[in-house]
Order: sequence, then structure tokens, then C-alpha cells
Amino acid sequence: MTTAIKRCGECPIRHRALCARCEPPELEELDTMKYYRSYEAGQTVVWAGDRMDFMASVVSGIASLSQTMEDGRTQIVGLLLPSDFLGRPGRECATYDVTATTDLVMCCFRRKPFEAFMARTPHLASRMLEMTLDELDAAREWMLLLGRKTAREKIASLFVIIGRRDAALKLKEADGEIAFDLPLTREAMADYLGLTLETVSRQISVLKREGLIRLEGKRRIVIPDFQALMAETGDDCDGGLIG
Repeated sequence: MTTAIKRCGECPIRHRALCARCEPPELEELDTMKYYRSYEAGQTVVWAGDRMDFMASVVSGIASLSQTMEDGRTQIVGLLLPSDFLGRPGRECATYDVTATTDLVMCCFRRKPFEAFMARTPHLASRMLEMTLDELDAAREWMLLLGRKTAREKIASLFVIIGRRDAALKLKEADGEIAFDLPLTREAMADYLGLTLETVSRQISVLKREGLIRLEGKRRIVIPDFQALMAETGDDCDGGLIG
């Protein structure tokens, strides 16, 4: 399923995406090799081991990265949020199953032209290295979240991650009161965090009762004091979550 093509200059993730440092002539060249694809929630983008003839930036929505073991057990190992990049130069096959957790729009680039473009555009390769290192930090944070954090800390951490990314996309500081539309169902949150649906609902209710969050409608989350919620994540104040 495809969606209407937009020019790079109008892209909502332009300032955070892989192409953030590209000059106008380079954006014009990217326009010639890109196409947009949209996926419905639950739809598979690519299966682990499949050949990938594209690389892509998430424009809107969220996708999950998961790995399935021989006995059928599945573990979500990460999320792709808006401006995150899928695919690696020189790697032709997918490492993980990628599934649209919500309705998803991706800006895709045909692999071979994009690899050639990157080879002659040093600041694009530099930006990819920077994003890859951020992804490594996020993976380490994910290990801590799954292995050591309490249910309360997991829910608070997820809200902080999504709130910080949403603020960054809007060119705002993640401070004071912030609000965003939660892009995950409670079932998806439970799968992602290794919790039961009942535990997720209970912890959200506790955070609401204590005034750390407000719920407006089905998906709108308001965080009255972002720093106060961050204090509930269990993270050292000198560290921080990758957003």
C-alpha cells in the first residue's frame, strides 16, 4: 500500500532523519530514488532473513523489531520510532522481523542507488554512524529496562522515551508539561515491556492517580511535570534515556 509522495523539504522528520544534513542539491537527488510506503497496524514490513532491496526512514507510526526462536517463542528487541532508520549499507538481508505496531509510513530508498549516493556523500555516512551509535545506546538501555526495572519503572521509561521523541520532532524541549498521542495499545506495551496487560493497566492507573500523568481520551497522554516522571524511571540522573 502506498501513500502520496512528498518532497524532502516538507518532511516532518527532516531535522532528525538520516538526511538531516543534506544540502538542497543532495535532497533533489534523494527525491529521484525514494518512494513512500504505508503499512497497517499488524502488517509485516520484512521477515528476518528476507532480502531487502530498500532502506527506509520511519516518517510516522511505530514498528517493532523482533526475533523468533526455533520453538516459536518471540521477543521484541526494539522499536523503530519516527526518524529511525531501517537497513544497513552492505547488508542485503533483514536481521529481525519488522512489524508495523501502529499504522506506519516509511520513506524508502532503493538500496543500490542509495549506497552509491552515500559513498560520495561523506556527511550522510557520518550521520548514519551517529544514528547507529545512538541505536547502540538505546539497545543497552533496553537491556536494562527488561532485565532490572520494575513494572512501574518500565511504564514510566516508555512514556519518557516516546514523550522525548515527540518533543524533539516538534522542535520543543522535553521539560515542564508535555502531551502526546500514545502510539501503542496497552497490549503492544505489554508485549514490548515483558509485562501482562493487567500489570500495564494497573501501573498506568497508579501513575494517573499520583498525578504523574493524565489521560485525555483513549490515547492522549499528558505529563504535567516531565522531570517528575523521569524520576520514576529508575535511571541515574547523570544518565538518561535515548530518545
